[in-house]
Amino acid sequence: MLSRGDLTDGEWAVLEPLLPVSNNRCGRWRDHRQVINGIIHRLGTGVQWRELPERFGPWKTVHKRHLLWSADGTWERLLRHVQSAADAEGDIDWNINVDSTITRAHQHAAGAPQTPPPAPSPSKGGRRRPVRRAGRRDAARPPGGGGAPGEALGRSRGGLTTKIHIAAEGRCRPLSLLITPGQRADCTQFELVMDKIHVPRAGHGRPRRTPDSVSANKAYSNRKIRAYLRKRGIRHAIPEKKDHKAARLRRGSRGGRPPSFDKARYKDRNTVERAIGKLKQFRAVATRYDKRG
Repeated sequence: MLSRGDLTDGEWAVLEPLLPVSNNRCGRWRDHRQVINGIIHRLGTGVQWRELPERFGPWKTVHKRHLLWSADGTWERLLRHVQSAADAEGDIDWNINVDSTITRAHQHAAGAPQTPPPAPSPSKGGRRRPVRRAGRRDAARPPGGGGAPGEALGRSRGGLTTKIHIAAEGRCRPLSLLITPGQRADCTQFELVMDKIHVPRAGHGRPRRTPDSVSANKAYSNRKIRAYLRKRGIRHAIPEKKDHKAARLRRGSRGGRPPSFDKARYKDRNTVERAIGKLKQFRAVATRYDKRG
């Protein structure tokens, strides 16, 4: 479902049975298909929520439904269902590729409300720390380095940025996705991205979580990642960094054997780049306008 147009009849037939039929607080839901089409339109064009065309209904309804389904796991459940159906038909290539991409954040993305830390209890002998007055540098910096904690907004060389970490299967479709502040190193998020791969079986059995092989660039070349893949029995194609190779050679026989590297397998790493390119066809993904992660 990487199309930027409205849902087709076939796509809607797959999604409709999985969506909630009522809302205990407000009675029946507004037409789900109309709302989802509004969300797709907004993600594709990057338009402000309040500027949505009238054919999608009230913009507040579309916006709140998107926030609610992001928080309660509805979008994740829909993705798992589609992945499960594709896996049952043998339509998933389990030679996956991992990479990340930077998304520049618009200035309107900063300033999400922050939750104040709890005050220390006097009965437990806690004392308040003196409140430091904000200097000139603090006043110019957005709260929390760019946004409230947990909103995946941070500062890097490009200013306010968000980083998207993605594992894509061999047909350029995402299997798992994680967002972090833009200054997060790729290698620190590798295991989290891999652990989010969770494709349920169509029948009985545990969800599939282990790919046939993994390919990644030099940013993921370290002992911890190689040990993680080796422990799970996953073949990998990750090139060795020059400084790592030089350090290994300096140690001679104590440096150990060079890690295996399949050049032919590494050539398929372009699939994750193409998956990122498809995601960034959505203007609201290519540029972050939202305050909430």
